[in-house]
Amino acid sequence: MDILVAEDDRDIAELIAHYLTRAGWRAHITASGDEALASARRQPTDLVILDVMLPGLSGLEVCRALRSDKATALIPIIMLTARAEESDRIIGLEIGADDYISKPFSPNELVARIRALMRRSKRAEPVDSTLAFGPLVMDLSRHTVVDEGRDVKLTAKEFMLLQYLLQHRGRVLSRDLLLGDVWGYRYTGGTRTVDVHVRRLREKLPFLVDALVTVKQFGYKLVEESQA
Repeated sequence: MDILVAEDDRDIAELIAHYLTRAGWRAHITASGDEALASARRQPTDLVILDVMLPGLSGLEVCRALRSDKATALIPIIMLTARAEESDRIIGLEIGADDYISKPFSPNELVARIRALMRRSKRAEPVDSTLAFGPLVMDLSRHTVVDEGRDVKLTAKEFMLLQYLLQHRGRVLSRDLLLGDVWGYRYTGGTRTVDVHVRRLREKLPFLVDALVTVKQFGYKLVEESQA
């Protein structure tokens, strides 16, 4: 697996690369936002580790550019930041990051999060496996979502969350359950990340505004198709 590490602090970048190599992956280091974006567009990469504060284009700008490009829109992105404010995490998640880690961080935790993210984003599915709900058609093998004939681009995490909701329709799902089953670990950023991803799904798939019900102070429920 090839991982792009966009980090301008050389010591941190080399530490990350060391742990990625130990895990059996190939790391490619870039030190600026412009270089990171060019690298992601130039050569295939399976995941991007993106520092928020980069010379040139910021990490947020790079994330936004990757998500807006069809060729790179589905690449999983983990963002790093020296700032721990919730508002910073929310901004990163809203523009398409799949995960967010605040510095200082444990390299072993970073590796664990990468494994959890890749395990879910590349989970093997039956060749013709599809899920349908109202106007939505989700093809798990092709990793596509169609809404009333319109192709909808989702991030890796948005895709996994939508799949989980469709597979558990009619059930009330707590935010903690969603974090555990979709994110794959106890997310240290808090359950707010679930709300951000749900909001993004509703924006991209208007049908979910009414079909995906908020259960106050608990979680969410995708209603049965007849009710929607």
